[in-house]
Amino acid sequence: QVQLVESGGGLVQAGGSLRLSCAASGSIFSINAMAWYRQAPGKQRELVAAIRSGGHNNYVDSVKGRFTISRNNTKNTVYLQMDSLKPEDTAVYYCNVDVVTDTFNYLEVWGQGTLVTVSS
Repeated sequence: QVQLVESGGGLVQAGGSLRLSCAASGSIFSINAMAWYRQAPGKQRELVAAIRSGGHNNYVDSVKGRFTISRNNTKNTVYLQMDSLKPEDTAVYYCNVDVVTDTFNYLEVWGQGTLVTVSS
């Protein structure tokens, strides 16, 4: 079993910054891709940023230059540094991790979500 614990959401004014964290624990052999998704009210969930095990990353166009994804493989943790936040960034942010378990099963695991609210 693998669990994800997210933290770092909250309320911030436009132009401010937040840092999200997502720590994976449990029966982990290795972690491949780690990603952050978000879902705003009335909208579909979208991929915000992803980072591969080798460090290659990609971002949705709307956050390029403002958000930075990173990971600490020793801690099985992924981060999302969000700067220059805009009201349209308001959403529930979900961590998503591709895990190889210690029994060599492949799992896609989702976090519980953390709310980010950006006020204008």
